[in-house]
Order: sequence, then structure tokens, then C-alpha cells
Amino acid sequence: MVDLDPIIFDPGIMGGRARIRALRISVALILNLVANGMSTEEIIQAYLYLEPDDIEQALFYAAYLADESIHGLKKLPA
Repeated sequence: MVDLDPIIFDPGIMGGRARIRALRISVALILNLVANGMSTEEIIQAYLYLEPDDIEQALFYAAYLADESIHGLKKLPA
């Protein structure tokens, strides 16, 4: 079992997208900031309510998803 704390999902908030704790900060936003070269320190300065562990867990979650196997459906004959 994977520990996703502090990542939460709620279908009624932000369309059910993965987010950090009870904040309206999506995992996707954090990943985009990191991908565009922001350091953990810079992200925390921009979003004062985030903690270093939040950034680390967002990256862990992304790595977990990237490691998942996707099994496609068999193509039906025409």
C-alpha cells in the first residue's frame, strides 16, 4: 500500500484532482513549478502555506503514477 499523505482527493473540490492537504494547491501545479525550474525553497516562498514535505510527496506521487502499468483494451475487429 502506498502512503499518499498529505495528498488527498475529493470529487467535490477541484474536480477531484490530487491536491495537497486541505489546500487548493494541486499536485499538478507543484509538478509544473518543479518542471519549470523552481526549487523547493522558491515554491515555499511563493506559497507560504506549503511545507518541504508537500513538495516531496507531490514528486513521490508523480513517480508512483509514472511507474504504473497501463493495460490497453484489445482492438475490436472492424
